[in-house]
Amino acid sequence: MTKNKRLRRRKAARILSNLYAVLVYSVFYIPVAVMIVFSFNDAKRNYYWQGFTTEWYGKLFSFANTDLWDALLYSLIIAVLATLISVTIGVLGGIGLKKFEFRTKRFINMMIYVPIIVPEIVLAVAMLIIFMTVGIRLGMGTILIGHCTFCIPYAVVTIKGRITGDSETLQEASMDLGANRFQTFWRVTVPSIMPGILSSAFLAFTLSIDDVVMSNMLAGPSQSTLPVLILSLNRTGITPDVNALTTVMVALMVAGMLALNGVQRYLKKRENRLAAEAESKRSSAHAA
Repeated sequence: MTKNKRLRRRKAARILSNLYAVLVYSVFYIPVAVMIVFSFNDAKRNYYWQGFTTEWYGKLFSFANTDLWDALLYSLIIAVLATLISVTIGVLGGIGLKKFEFRTKRFINMMIYVPIIVPEIVLAVAMLIIFMTVGIRLGMGTILIGHCTFCIPYAVVTIKGRITGDSETLQEASMDLGANRFQTFWRVTVPSIMPGILSSAFLAFTLSIDDVVMSNMLAGPSQSTLPVLILSLNRTGITPDVNALTTVMVALMVAGMLALNGVQRYLKKRENRLAAEAESKRSSAHAA
């Protein structure tokens, strides 16, 4: 009897966990599915379904809506630059905070999380006050600086978490085999943390291209990013060609995630193989 009760409880727990998972995934993906469906809506407004059409994709790729494409290009330029800057600083900062000991290390580790914890609107207002006080003109440069403030902490945390004992073992083996510090960094350290670099790059790019608050507060009068443009269109009604563009972007993001997963698996296998080879050579060198 006790065993049957235990089995029933496990079955009930499994059913509840499955229902919870379905609920969570529904909250995440039903809005995306609705957006994709309404990108094929045969109506000039998104609110009611009036039939199937691919007209909006044709209109999108005929570049009829130049404002939409200009905003997308503007967003892509900022996102790429923010990603490059964030990953570069993230690699150097992650390695420095992981490998070296200094007085302010604990304080810096705590301060890294401040831009992540503090509401973005607070950061945006603070940066706007600084730029206006100093006299810096609002535009692409100010948006880029704003995006880097919240992308860099994510990059540092992601890359720092990727540096493990295996990475340090590979570095020591490389130095023992005669490589200098630069060769060790470029040929051993960077490949060993490449999964973290790719993950942080993908995360920084996604955060930057999706940002609304910072982009809206720090934008100049002449140009706006894609999320800010879509937000302004919401007042008059978002047309299905916007849904078509965002559907294409979602498809590209999913493809990028799948490609990133494949690359990370390959790099993990490569790292394990190189670690085994390095340990073998190191043992042979010590034996000799």
